[in-house]
Amino acid sequence: MKITKSTKRSKQATIVDWRDVHSRLESARTAIEQGWAPGPQEKKKILKARAQALAQEPKRNLVPEDNIVVVEFALAYEKYGIESAYVREVYPLKELTPLPCTPPFVLGVINVRGQILSVIDIKKFFDLPEKGLTDLNKVIIIHSGSMEYGILADMIIGARNVSISELQPSLPTLTGIREEYLRGITKDQVVILDAEKLLLDRKIIVHEQVAV
Repeated sequence: MKITKSTKRSKQATIVDWRDVHSRLESARTAIEQGWAPGPQEKKKILKARAQALAQEPKRNLVPEDNIVVVEFALAYEKYGIESAYVREVYPLKELTPLPCTPPFVLGVINVRGQILSVIDIKKFFDLPEKGLTDLNKVIIIHSGSMEYGILADMIIGARNVSISELQPSLPTLTGIREEYLRGITKDQVVILDAEKLLLDRKIIVHEQVAV
């Protein structure tokens, strides 16, 4: 390769004084550090802003979780809901075996993959009048601890969010449902049942191990 005069001039022009570069960088760094150091008034503003932010944080934790998820189902022309935390599964009603010497609301037992569970009709348990046609072809299996049994349903409508604070007290038309089993009524008149109280009620006879 032939080096011309212009090439030599170009190389000479690109010679860098690294001492000067380092000196400039160090000066810039020092200036930046000094420029970002807050003064007394700025420090007070920063501390005040931090204190306000910390004071607001606990307020978020004080707000209770108001909503619950319920499984909504139909019985004849009425709609009921039960908190999904207590629902193990929905099972088709088949091969129901009646049990003698049990209350009318205990319709019998079913075999769910080797587990024998009682099935109750909550409308009969609450002494509610029969309304309309009913198929009773679904079983909502509810559980809490060692207690489990099935509740009859005509149709599973689906899951929905319900605001506890918006629940209304019992309506005159629902006098058969005793207050201790009722969490409330939604604005669109879905009866939300208290699953925990239903599961703990000793009046409900549950046969957990019945030979069929």
